[in-house]
Order: sequence, then C-alpha cells, then structure tokens
Amino acid sequence: MSDIASATLDETPQFAIRTEDRPAAWAAVVSLALGVFGLVTAEFLPASLLTPIAADLGISDGTAGQTVTATALVAAVAGPAIVIGTGGIDRRMVVWGLTLLLVLSNLLAAFAPHVAVLLVARVGLGIALGGFWSLAAALALRLVPPALMPRAMSIIFTGVSAATVCAAPLGAFLGDLWGWRATFMVAGVIGLVALAVQVVTMPKLPPMGAQSLSTFLVLLRRPNIRIGLIIVLLVISGHFAGFTYVRPFLEQVPKLNVEMISLVLLAFGIGGFFGNLVGGFIAERSAKWAVGLAALLLAAMAFAMLTYGALVPVSLVATGLWGFAFGGLPVGIQTWTTQSAPDHAESAGALLVSTFQIAIASGAILGGLLVDGFGAPGAIAYSAVAVLIGAVVMLTFARSNQARVG
Repeated sequence: MSDIASATLDETPQFAIRTEDRPAAWAAVVSLALGVFGLVTAEFLPASLLTPIAADLGISDGTAGQTVTATALVAAVAGPAIVIGTGGIDRRMVVWGLTLLLVLSNLLAAFAPHVAVLLVARVGLGIALGGFWSLAAALALRLVPPALMPRAMSIIFTGVSAATVCAAPLGAFLGDLWGWRATFMVAGVIGLVALAVQVVTMPKLPPMGAQSLSTFLVLLRRPNIRIGLIIVLLVISGHFAGFTYVRPFLEQVPKLNVEMISLVLLAFGIGGFFGNLVGGFIAERSAKWAVGLAALLLAAMAFAMLTYGALVPVSLVATGLWGFAFGGLPVGIQTWTTQSAPDHAESAGALLVSTFQIAIASGAILGGLLVDGFGAPGAIAYSAVAVLIGAVVMLTFARSNQARVG
C-alpha cells in the first residue's frame, strides 16, 4: 500500500493535484523565479557589504555578520508557521504578501539608523524567505502538470543560481559605487519588479484546507519523507561545512591569490547555474537519481580537493564541478519531497525548509570547529564523508515514487 493510501481518512489533503486539462502556467512559474532571485539576492547582500555596514553603524564585523544568522534562524521557524497560519488564504495572496515583505525589509534595511532596526529588517526577510520556500514546490505542483513539476522547480531554482552568481559581486560593486544603503534599495526594486510580475501572472489558487501541527507528524511517518530529511541533514551540512571554508582551503593548500580565488568562486557559481538545469532534467525522470548522482559527484570533488588540491588545475576544476553538483541538489531534493507527499506538499516544504536551515547552521558550526582543530582540510574531509553517506543512503534505501506521482 502506498504511503498516501495508508494515511488515515480524516487527514485533509492540502490541495488536489493539478489536473492535466488546464495549460501549464509557465509565466507564473517565471514570476516565482523572479521572487526567488530577489529573496536570495537580499539574503546574500550582507556578505559583500559587511565592512561598510559595520563602519556606518559603528559595530564590529562580527555583529554585522549576525544579520545573516538572524535571517537563517527566522526562516527555519517561519516555514511551518506560514503554512499553518495562512492555511485559509488564497495562495497567490500569500505569495504577494511575502514578496511585499521582501520589498519592505530591504527598504527598512536601507534606512536603518542603527543595528537593531537592521536586525528587524532581516527578521522580516527571514519570514519571507521561509514562507516562500515552504510554498514553492506546492505552487509548482498546482501551476503545471505533475510530470512537469521538476521542470518548473528547475526554472524556480534558476533564480537561486542567478542570485548566487550575481549577488556578491553586484553587492560589492554597487556598495562601492553608491554605498550599502543604495544597494539595499536596488534589492527592494528587484523585489518590486517580481511582485508586479506575480500580480499580473499568478492565477487564483484557493486554499484547500487549514493545516495543523499534526500534519507534520503524519508526514514524518512516511519512510521517504524521513529518508529525504536525513539526506538533507547529511548532504547539506556536508556541503556548507566544506564550502563555507573553501577560501581558507584555497589559500592554504594550492596557495592561490585573491584574484585566482575570485576566479575559482566564479567557476563555482557558473557550475551551479548549469547544474540546476541538468538536475531538473534528471529529476523529471527520477528524483532519486538526481539527488544521488549530484551527491556522489560532490563527494568525489571533495575527495579530489583533499587528495590533489595542491594542484591548481585540480582545485579550479573540482570547485567548478562542486558548484555543478550542488546546483542540482535543491531541485532534486524539492522534487523528491513533493513526490513523497503530494497531498501535503506545503507542510512537506515547510519541513524541508526547517531541516535545510538546521543543516546549514550545523554544517557551518561543525566546519568551523574542524578548521580550528585540523585546518581547512578538516572541513573538506567531513564534507566528503557526510555527502558520500547521504548519496549511499539515497541510492540504497529510498523507494522511487516517480511512477505513483507522475
């Protein structure tokens, strides 16, 4: 008996899966990609603006860096809260509200007179980020036929890839040209453009029943959901443990200068962009293999850097392929999670967002401890092992659910 069929009769599905007789709303999917681009750009901006922010507000670089931490922590809690708290509201109205919150948070950051106001702005961004990601896969499942959901998620994640490539250099350039406050205003304009496109393209998406905490317990009883969350904890924590400290590795092992490190990181970003497209292509056929193959490639590149990283060409190619592998992971993981719970896709997305944020935080913390204890190669070693275990778990224990959903 399938996981869904075994669910109790009093469980109210979040929405009926989209039927094939309506044309796919690709313009609305693109509008979601624009929203994601605005969210991720805003999320990454402080990393390239820490020094001017700290100098202007009279705080330390470390304190300014907590604006990133605040966003991540709030996003982990906001996902489930948004799904439960807005269960009776048309989903397009919720999307518009979250994108409007993105705009307001950027404007508040731009005019923040001191760090407390800036933190409030970043909390608002965290709410928008967590809510948007919790709804993304469920929205894709309603906007296009189920078989095309991986393609829709790939388009949405293109916004992530583009922001990953553009946010840091664009933030640094505009910050130097106009100042950090004007840069946040530009991020607000990006959000405003996304909101305008969403208002024009998003169809009515009426709510399909309020959710409760018990829905999350229902989902956690499903083996494929549990396996997916375990893999996220392993693979994503491994990635962020290694990649958070890839610059110290490149400085210490192949001994690259700043210009070469910038080139290597650009290769990572470009690799991620194309990895997202390829990951979506594979996920249309099998989300299990999309996640498993991407994790295997990422682990292989981490081992290559650990073994032959002193060779500059190896570090350059391995980092680029690392980006390619990681680019394919989010769309594969989102597809796997949604296919494992198409009747509760929003709650499944909320669980995924929370687990993802926990994995990011734990990976960065553990990576820092390993770097302090063993140097940068220690974090890369953990990354290789954790991601490899995640790949083996996915390819060995996960039951494919593509046929049932597609």
